[in-house]
Amino acid sequence: MKITVFWTWYVWLVTGTCLAEVWHEVMCIDIDQNKIDNLEKWIIPIYEPGLEELVLRNHKEWRLVFSTDAKKWIAFWKAIFSAVWTPPDENHKADLRFVKAVAQTVWENVSDYKVFINKSTVPVWTGKLCKDIISEEIKKRSAQVKIDIVSNPEFLKEWMAIRDFMGPDRIVCWLESEKAKEIMKEIYKPFIRTDRPLIFTDLKSSEIIKYAANAFLATKISFINEIANFAEIVWANIWDISKWIWLDDRIGHRFLQAGIWYGWSCFPKDVQALIETWKEYNYDFKIIKATEEVNKLQKTKVIDKVLEKIDSLEWKTISIWWLSFKPKTDDIREAPSIDVINKLLELWVKEIKAFDPVAMSHMRKEYNWNNVITFWENYYDVLNESDALIVLTEWDEFRIPNFEKMKSLMNGNVIIDGRNLWRKEEMEKLWFDYSSIWR
Repeated sequence: MKITVFWTWYVWLVTGTCLAEVWHEVMCIDIDQNKIDNLEKWIIPIYEPGLEELVLRNHKEWRLVFSTDAKKWIAFWKAIFSAVWTPPDENHKADLRFVKAVAQTVWENVSDYKVFINKSTVPVWTGKLCKDIISEEIKKRSAQVKIDIVSNPEFLKEWMAIRDFMGPDRIVCWLESEKAKEIMKEIYKPFIRTDRPLIFTDLKSSEIIKYAANAFLATKISFINEIANFAEIVWANIWDISKWIWLDDRIGHRFLQAGIWYGWSCFPKDVQALIETWKEYNYDFKIIKATEEVNKLQKTKVIDKVLEKIDSLEWKTISIWWLSFKPKTDDIREAPSIDVINKLLELWVKEIKAFDPVAMSHMRKEYNWNNVITFWENYYDVLNESDALIVLTEWDEFRIPNFEKMKSLMNGNVIIDGRNLWRKEEMEKLWFDYSSIWR
């Protein structure tokens, strides 16, 4: 099938590429000519394991192409995925201006039957909003065009996005007609054939499900972080507590590991957007609001732990290993590293030395105004003359570093492990002053 995907960033580029991988013809549209030019040269705007190889193969075989000419490809393609970003606005509501812009653009140029598929994470009733925009545009043109709206939320995790798309837990759809239903079945036929569930539901349920899923996972992380905070007070071991909890198959181990907070753009954004809906519908999300509050407090716990070891950080050199919100991604949106760096700057440290395998270019842009922060290409180099090391992300490749080399490079011996990478007993044998997350 011929499919257009609006936007070429994270979820959207993965969606278009994976649809091409199962032999659909896909056109990815973006207004940024520089980004499109780079994609034509196989320069990928994001880091996601396996994505570059898939883009290259499908582009070479002409199943995946890129353009800024929306008008041309809207006219030619049958199914149109709107997969634009819905960032939080200044009041933490979902900002729908890109969703509205795509709806406007599509139906200013449509001349025959199309299916408009909303894959963005959007508040309840956004499908109706798109329908109204489209209907108004068609009315203005006095056009006789039939359109169908589909709500088809995405459930992709960064650094596992390709696996999630190619082997989905579920594919959720709301649609308006049998014709649209047959088109969605055709799009997802390769997945249905491998017994992946294609679920049809009502509009409101399809729009709430993504927010509900992310809010639940965020609440699960917040719960174990609160238990971890209490475990620290009473000298209990959060690793053992978590392990015995997750052996209950009703709970499971995923998202039940204590850490510095839940990070990522989607969890904070979606939790906040869901909370804000109570103002419109007069329902107060008490548990979800508490989830947000717990994680705000959790962000800078590692700084408290450093201050327990070093009375004052003024004119000290602090090293940070890893800046992205989680491993195998270059995404720093809502990453705890930003809050940690800002807090260190407030404490007048002499220097912050930082390393990340893939996210440093984004962080350089974030702090190009500040010469206290330096970025290093080797994770040992950042330790030179350092008074303390803060570990913020759990890249598997770095779980077994050369501890003797680390000791020889550092001025101090303080390590704050925000991801519980190492065992306290072993670190203390190496004469590190080591703190992990409440074990």
